[in-house]
Amino acid sequence: MACQGGVVNVTRRAFTWRLAFSALVMLVTLAMLAWEHFNGGVKTHHLMQSAAMPSISNVWNLLLLPAIAWFLSGRIERRITRPHMRHSSGIEKISPTIAAGFVGALLVGSLLSIFFAFGNEDITAVIFFGMLLTALVLPVYRAEYVLGFVLSMTFIFGAFIPLAIGSIIAVIAATIQRLIYPLLARAWRYIKNKRK
Repeated sequence: MACQGGVVNVTRRAFTWRLAFSALVMLVTLAMLAWEHFNGGVKTHHLMQSAAMPSISNVWNLLLLPAIAWFLSGRIERRITRPHMRHSSGIEKISPTIAAGFVGALLVGSLLSIFFAFGNEDITAVIFFGMLLTALVLPVYRAEYVLGFVLSMTFIFGAFIPLAIGSIIAVIAATIQRLIYPLLARAWRYIKNKRK
């Protein structure tokens, strides 16, 4: 019975944390939209930065950002509540790798947005291709990376475009790290065993 009570408490704390985080994201989004409304109107973003492509209004951020925050914080919470991620006291904690992944993605997304906004396409391209190279070695498919990346780029690009870019990079990283690398490792072991 005590174990069940502990699980209920962990679940309740996780739900409260996710709800508070998603509500905070919604409040920040509302503030951003209010600022845009009173400073020239709510922005729209064209796909591929081309007027010939469809545009997406930042109003969609009100629906998309809290949903992303809820879903991805749930993925993070699921990893935190695993037994090997808990503190010795039994309390779940955010590991330094999760925090570093989130902060690193926030930083990269912010730099990408800033250099893009100031028209420095060369540095923007370097950062973008650097992200693709990073996807070869870091688990950027994890929720904290995608969440940090999307949140940091929303003010300049809206939520949809960073989500699309972040999802593509996450799929590439997951395919490389969880499928291709294990297959290469298995093939290498097979070749080594054949030589013996």
